[in-house]
Amino acid sequence: MITIQLTKLESALDQIRKTQPKLLAADAALIATALSVTGRHAIAIYEGEQFVWPDDYERLTHSMVGQIEMVNEAIEHNAPKRVSKTAVEEEPVIVTVGLMPNLTAGEQVLVGRDDLKAVLSDLLQEGVEFVYASTDIGWQWALDRANWNTISGNDVSRRIKVKASFTEGAVGIEMGLGTPKKRPSRAKGIVEPDPEPEIELDIEAE
Repeated sequence: MITIQLTKLESALDQIRKTQPKLLAADAALIATALSVTGRHAIAIYEGEQFVWPDDYERLTHSMVGQIEMVNEAIEHNAPKRVSKTAVEEEPVIVTVGLMPNLTAGEQVLVGRDDLKAVLSDLLQEGVEFVYASTDIGWQWALDRANWNTISGNDVSRRIKVKASFTEGAVGIEMGLGTPKKRPSRAKGIVEPDPEPEIELDIEAE
């Protein structure tokens, strides 16, 4: 498995040159760039559907409204009737969206180079570990800025946080957390990934 740091393209290049010593320096740079793009433009997976960033932003956020509202209702239902002035700020409730590398986006970097496209495909099949900051992933950047009040037409708790995590075709490690993202069996629902505090809510799907 190759490790690609999305914040440091030169580090990704070093990894490519070590694992693919026969590649010319220029070709290794192209592969490093293409691999980085497959991570940055990762495809979101939600309710069994795939969503391409940024074109499918409205389609994904509107698909998530039902779950966001369900989680919001659960938060309101479980909220204490009285809140003391010294109460500690409540922990976030995490809603997850799956991610998978975007091979098509990576291949666009390698137009006209079928030989390098084959190398890119092989590397992804062998396994890639992306190391990144939240702003490196297009979908995470977009979902962090989604205005759920406007999208849903209701007041949505600020405790709700949407987390995009690699669940298919790659492993993701967000810098600052230090542990690989958990891989839920389905790209939906509420999970409590370490090291964030865990919250359990009794939510029944409609």
